[in-house]
Amino acid sequence: MKEKILHYALHNAITHKGKAEAKAVLGKLLSEIPELRKDVKKVKEEVEKAVKNINRLTHKQKLEKLEKEAPHLLEKKEKVKHEFSLPKLENVKGEIITAFPPEPSGYPHLGHAKSALINYLYAKQYKGKFYLRFEDTNPELAKDEFYQAQLDGLRWLGIEYDSLFYISDNIEDMYKKAEELIKKDHLYACICSQDETKINRRNKTECKCRKNSKDKNLKLWKDMLNKKIKQGKIIIRLKGNMEDDNTAMRDPTMFRIINKEHPRHKNKYYVWPSYDFAAAYSDGIEKITHRVRSKEFELRAPLQLKLQELMGFDKTTIIEQGRFNLEGVESSKRIIRDLIEKKKLCGWDDPRLSTLVALKKRGFDPEAIKNFLLSTGLTKAEATYKWESLYAENKKVIDKKANRYFFVLNPKKIKIKNAPKLAAKIPLHPDFPERGFREIKTSEEFYIQDSIKKGHNYRFIQLFNFKDNKLISKEADSKLKAQLIHWLPVSDDLVKVEVVMDNGKIKKGLAEEGIKKLKVDDVIQFQRFAFVRLDKKNDKFTFYYTHS
Repeated sequence: MKEKILHYALHNAITHKGKAEAKAVLGKLLSEIPELRKDVKKVKEEVEKAVKNINRLTHKQKLEKLEKEAPHLLEKKEKVKHEFSLPKLENVKGEIITAFPPEPSGYPHLGHAKSALINYLYAKQYKGKFYLRFEDTNPELAKDEFYQAQLDGLRWLGIEYDSLFYISDNIEDMYKKAEELIKKDHLYACICSQDETKINRRNKTECKCRKNSKDKNLKLWKDMLNKKIKQGKIIIRLKGNMEDDNTAMRDPTMFRIINKEHPRHKNKYYVWPSYDFAAAYSDGIEKITHRVRSKEFELRAPLQLKLQELMGFDKTTIIEQGRFNLEGVESSKRIIRDLIEKKKLCGWDDPRLSTLVALKKRGFDPEAIKNFLLSTGLTKAEATYKWESLYAENKKVIDKKANRYFFVLNPKKIKIKNAPKLAAKIPLHPDFPERGFREIKTSEEFYIQDSIKKGHNYRFIQLFNFKDNKLISKEADSKLKAQLIHWLPVSDDLVKVEVVMDNGKIKKGLAEEGIKKLKVDDVIQFQRFAFVRLDKKNDKFTFYYTHS
């Protein structure tokens, strides 16, 4: 940790006029390694100490130190441009304000990322504002962990919001708005059982509670607020249209009792607004002009616009986009939570998922993810994409950045007679010789992955040619038509490696000594295997499979 703090402080100083700022270094560190939040006080002390020491150095000393210890931080990130233009917005009058309103009930996945990205880009395109708003009005689902996951996900993607809101901070204002609507006879208290309510809504039938007087509704409402009624015994409903073909308009729930502690407000509130009431109210008070969201909410748009009208707010222009997913990937937060509880997934960062933490752990580049999301377009059509589409975008970004190393899966030992002792110099990247070379010393014994056939010519990459375990020649010779094989020397300096694959299974092997210089989060290519990201460095190195 101390090494990473030092490098981040050096980088911060070099890129900010020679002086490192502890707050910025701490923020980057916590976003990259969220688990450090558990001991943030100690981490902060280490950061302040490192910043103090770094700021004593001259600019030249800082630069030399960073070039020596973490040169990758000095490399300019090459952004891959995407060919995509957003359709023009309708109802543009004055300043455009967009919003991304996640519920803190799980970790964000690609679908959430697309909604956030499109709303963010629209705000930029129209020189407006982009808000992040947590729809945290269900204390049964909201968790501190999930708030942070959303913040970390947006930060990783480079999506910056102008203002941050929590709907739960406005509960009392929503109570006042609800009381206004009760007095105007737009809302009523319903004490029907859940089964009765379902049957009536299905049959388009009004219940007896709809005929309550405004005074009775107001009394029941206050009884709810004063905790005189138990959970499940009453709800506040909108007087919609019970004969509407859109089921969302059939007197939907506006407020209900949830007797559970909230992560931000503990037990302060007993009555909670529904998603529709909270969303309509929040869009109104925040003056959200436009919002792009998933098509799954399409039937709720008329309801929310009706609520905005009753509340006296300008109506938000809603643009629906089709849901999309990656083939074979579960995206339902409810199902994922259940699978994690049953130990069928190892967590929200399980490599089989398309959550942002899972993709980050596998080594995907945030620029590639944004390019992929934009390539899916803005359409109402639902689509399922193959992983290969995301892989292709990611390879465009990381192929030039990822250095190459040898890794032998399930190694088999062979001996090559008359093999000379060599110090093979192999470029870290075939297209960028200026990055330097890896030097691998060899003798007669090697580890290989491929099966060797009698009578066939083979060439160890960057080394020599052999046949039937005997040396033929050193120089590459096309006439031999030799099959290329990657290799490792038999040596005590080799590194034991485990690779966590995209299906959650683990593959084991050996890698060259050069990977000992890698840092956690480095993305490299194991030649003739795959791109991988270094996750842990112990007696063995653990990598996560990115893609081939």
